[in-house]
Amino acid sequence: MIKIKRVYDPMEKDDGVRVLVDRLWPRNVKKSAVDLWLKDIAPSDELREWFNHDPTKWEEFKKRYFEELNKNPKVRSLLELLKKEVNVTLLYASKSPYNNAVALKEYLEKLLEKE
Repeated sequence: MIKIKRVYDPMEKDDGVRVLVDRLWPRNVKKSAVDLWLKDIAPSDELREWFNHDPTKWEEFKKRYFEELNKNPKVRSLLELLKKEVNVTLLYASKSPYNNAVALKEYLEKLLEKE
């Protein structure tokens, strides 16, 4: 099961493997709060800066991000982790509900449906 939550939210037993999917390490977060940091799976700096959590750009952001993910070899590693683990929680720092972890969860779920 893929879950998403802010990295600042309290850890829970059912989080499973906690994977930070942001390019930058969040302020005041201890390394022990994260099991794996996949910064290379985050959107490119150019895409992230263009999007800037603007809800009016959400659909176009997802389209562009999914195109980046289609070329990203780290996706395969994350898929293998998802197949091995019962729970994987994708962690993000943003306060916005329009963020790369939400888009990544959607992308991964579509890929898993196909397999």
